[in-house]
Amino acid sequence: MKTERPDLPIGLIGLGLMGGAFAARLRRAGFVVLGCDIDPTCRAACEQQGGTTAGTAEEVLRRCDRVILSLPSHREVAQVIATGGGALRHGQIIIDTTTGDPEPTAALARELADRGVIYLDATISGNSAQVRSGDAVVMVGGDGAAFVACEALLAALGQEAFHTGPSGTGAKMKLVTNLVLGLNRAALAEGLALGEAIGLDPDLTLRVMRRSPAYSRAMDVKGEKMLRSEFSPDARLSQHLKDVRLMLELGKQAGLPMTLSAAHREILEQAEAAGLGALDNSALIQVLRGLTAKAQRP
Repeated sequence: MKTERPDLPIGLIGLGLMGGAFAARLRRAGFVVLGCDIDPTCRAACEQQGGTTAGTAEEVLRRCDRVILSLPSHREVAQVIATGGGALRHGQIIIDTTTGDPEPTAALARELADRGVIYLDATISGNSAQVRSGDAVVMVGGDGAAFVACEALLAALGQEAFHTGPSGTGAKMKLVTNLVLGLNRAALAEGLALGEAIGLDPDLTLRVMRRSPAYSRAMDVKGEKMLRSEFSPDARLSQHLKDVRLMLELGKQAGLPMTLSAAHREILEQAEAAGLGALDNSALIQVLRGLTAKAQRP
């Protein structure tokens, strides 16, 4: 199987927060990128940063042998494959970075394999800011030879890429890592909210936690956002709620009680109902602050 050539365009369908970060990383690594998004604002941002865009996903699929998908869920992935299916061809590699349901992910891989198209579920551990800085990790399920053939491309997306096994395991690994990451973030939010409620200096509280055994990287990435209530999105709250629901479904299928994730889902659902879904996922602290305020009322 041939490795990718930097002079040939890499297709990128989805130019939102994460897709825009992918485009920047790929261009920095010397790849030519042909992007596409239904949002004209995202297309314009890509072009302003030196990228090239196509009018449709089908055009990207037709022109590129390697195509990265960066979409909200497996439903949008299925729609892109269905509408652009006529452009798919034997030997083409689809690299899907979407955090989706592992079962439809594996089913799509089988469907595409029947047509000679190789599908890798290449999920990302890290938000868009971490992708831009090269701190993300890529977890790839699917054909091992295709993983090797795409090594240079995957190396451009993150600091390290792991082959996790057959199709669907990249999606599973992402949900497992996101479970721990999300609970770290929720624990940080609750700790900061409690510190504020009992009169501790918020900045000092964060500094002490960073130096203590309680430390997690969530403090570096989300701590200041929570303290300053500055929630411009690196990763949107509603997207993580979607992931948590998928985690709970996997746990149900495995017969595993997931009490902490169930509580996390309730907090995120309250945040989404309060209109915080489009904000950064660190905005869940606003719900915890609200609950604290209610608890203090006589």
